[in-house]
Amino acid sequence: MGVEFIYPEFEVIRNESRCIACRVCERQCANEVHYFCPETGLMMSDESKCVDCQRCVSLCPTRALKIVKSDCSLRENANWKSDTIKEIYKQASSGGVLLSSMGSPKEMPVYWDKLLINASQVTNPSIDPLREPMETKVFLGKKPERIERDEKGRIKCELTPQLELSLPVMFSAMSYGSISYNAHESLARAATASGTYYNTGEGGLHKDFYCYGPHTIVQVASGRFGVHEEYLNAGAAIEIKIGQGAKPGIGGHLPGTKIVGDVSATRMIPEGTDAISPAPHHDIYSIEDLRQLVYSLKEATGYRKPVIVKVAAVHNISAIASGIARSGADIIAIDGFRGGTGAAPTRIRDNVGIPIELALAAVDQRLRDEGIRNNVSLVVGGSIRSASDVVKAVALGADACYIATAALLALGCHLCRTCQTGKCNWGIATQRPDLVKRLNPDIGSERLINLMTAWKHEIKELMGGMGINSIEALRGNRLMLRGVGLTEKELSILGVAHAGE
Repeated sequence: MGVEFIYPEFEVIRNESRCIACRVCERQCANEVHYFCPETGLMMSDESKCVDCQRCVSLCPTRALKIVKSDCSLRENANWKSDTIKEIYKQASSGGVLLSSMGSPKEMPVYWDKLLINASQVTNPSIDPLREPMETKVFLGKKPERIERDEKGRIKCELTPQLELSLPVMFSAMSYGSISYNAHESLARAATASGTYYNTGEGGLHKDFYCYGPHTIVQVASGRFGVHEEYLNAGAAIEIKIGQGAKPGIGGHLPGTKIVGDVSATRMIPEGTDAISPAPHHDIYSIEDLRQLVYSLKEATGYRKPVIVKVAAVHNISAIASGIARSGADIIAIDGFRGGTGAAPTRIRDNVGIPIELALAAVDQRLRDEGIRNNVSLVVGGSIRSASDVVKAVALGADACYIATAALLALGCHLCRTCQTGKCNWGIATQRPDLVKRLNPDIGSERLINLMTAWKHEIKELMGGMGINSIEALRGNRLMLRGVGLTEKELSILGVAHAGE
């Protein structure tokens, strides 16, 4: 047996005076950390398997458990951090590419936290959302440049297909297979009840969820998993996924261990087969090719549904968005590099792409400069964590935001970052029936509805404090933002003044 260079990252602390050996922790841990020792009559732990999902801690009836980060440390080195050394140990042992889940944990600037919102006081009084009208409704899709009238002087009200949202927040793409049936049901039910939309991701739409079609965005990715005419016509909108923030420039990979039962049927691939999406769409190598796919999808659905094009936030995102706006797409979705995922190569997740705040500001300004801003709506994602992030995103130019990690947290996710193993103890990122049933869709959808309700109220409060009574009046209103601790270049890209100016 070789030398184990890496000490367990977490330690299980068990209070023996409280532990009653009920073995709940053993039954609840999919990673097999806990086990009962018949000789001693005590519960034991194999800490090398612990991912700190907190399931055992949450369900221990006597509060006998807690999990702490190990204080066993490697020798300090400013250049060779302990995480870097441990990653080399892992690769030297396995010869494999490091995989990680969820968003990047690296200490990169979070610009949301360096932007402050203005408040009205005297000359432009604030608005009380409890007593005065406040409009959080948003329509996504192409808008006319100006009011047009017919020969009788009546305003022409016909618009291209639009998505109507009760608040500027939607649930982002998470495929059936990467997350469980119960997680998808929770998202679908919550989107319907909240007057917004959820996204199928690239795994197709389970037959049970066609009833939620009016609040569903169906995705077409490079692998075309589960894509057929009925699927395209089931949703309220179609999203062409070209890239995502956690892994720009590469494709997707769902292990064959998750391609079981209904996942196999929904994706239309054999059980046990790895679902591999190539990095490029092999029919898209130019904006002209993209335009052809956009109109093929519109033709297939009778021009009744808006088409979204989703791309990752990368260095030339402004030029990319300008091309997409001319492709016939109705909505552009941009995913920042802090976006989550079920699995991504660690090196790509932590080093490729740019923050969504800078990408959004640059794209909005480019489209305005070119006079085509109304050709498309902008939806942004990649670590939208709160109602204040949503308000700041709208002020920077977004029409709406996608959330995914925040939605999973509402369902009980503890960000243990092991989604790729399929052993999610909270029933979210797994296909194991014994684990899936731990997430009750009744409770899950209620928690998501509560989150949307709370955010909607906070958005109204924030807008009221600014003296603004509609999302439309806030969109692109960067005068309502001020930066702190930012360089002149960052302030210039964001298009905001420094606090105090």
